[in-house]
Amino acid sequence: MQQFSIRDIEHLCGIKAHTLRAWEQRYQLGISDRPGGQHRVYSNEDLKEWLRISYLYHNGCKISTIAAMSTAEREERLEKAYATDNPDEGFIHQLIEASLDFNKDKFEKIIHAVVLRNGIEHCVQRIFYPYLHRIGLLWLTNNAIPAQEHFASHIIRKKILVAIDGLDKMEPEGPRILLFAPAGEYHEIPLLTAHYFFKRAGFRTVYFGTNVSPESLVYYLSHQPVDYLYTHVITFLQETSPEAYILELKQQFKGKIIRSGPAFRQLPENSANEIVLHSLEELIRFTQKLKDQPAI
Repeated sequence: MQQFSIRDIEHLCGIKAHTLRAWEQRYQLGISDRPGGQHRVYSNEDLKEWLRISYLYHNGCKISTIAAMSTAEREERLEKAYATDNPDEGFIHQLIEASLDFNKDKFEKIIHAVVLRNGIEHCVQRIFYPYLHRIGLLWLTNNAIPAQEHFASHIIRKKILVAIDGLDKMEPEGPRILLFAPAGEYHEIPLLTAHYFFKRAGFRTVYFGTNVSPESLVYYLSHQPVDYLYTHVITFLQETSPEAYILELKQQFKGKIIRSGPAFRQLPENSANEIVLHSLEELIRFTQKLKDQPAI
């Protein structure tokens, strides 16, 4: 059984740990276990209950009112809130619940509904990325979330691929860009997202995917010139430092290098040919800015 700390609940629900403890004591909400007198631990069901409570609270419902509700009344209020108060946040909460239970049918149903309602670009920016960010927060605290992350990423990946395929009817005439993640990096959602936005902006994209060896990159570049390289790294590289990797990349490639992701963001731009993107919003603005620029 999965167990979560109160800090995990804090990160996912957006409510401070000391406030959660006070609500537990005053209103008997979300009571957790304390095995052997140790720190509080929360189950999947506890986490789902706190997600529902926090959603109602963040959308204007007083905690005393929430505490007084029966389970049926709370569920009815949630259904109304999901539809009217803050739909994007409601979808994120529902996705977290579905992934905690590995409920593939429910997860896919929610994904299909939000894409149909809002379009892929809205969903990527306002639903998919915030959802994956929250799951990632728990993953970074080593609390059994990688399984949910992989489960969810696979389904979201399929939706982004469909959107990319939908752009194939376009005839791009912009700069040529190769997108890849280095050897040891397997997170694909950010790379696929960049692929979509570069392609939508008219770039001629070459998609290498994740875990790309230096040899494969060098071989391709020796045969096919490109104007830009784009790479995204979430986890830190095992065989080299981020600084050393970028230095080696610059020695092999004389065009512009675009980098993003936690492992690369803190590195300074040391030349005119280096571009650092710190967020999805920066990526979108960058693709729009360069849309009409000719290839180098």
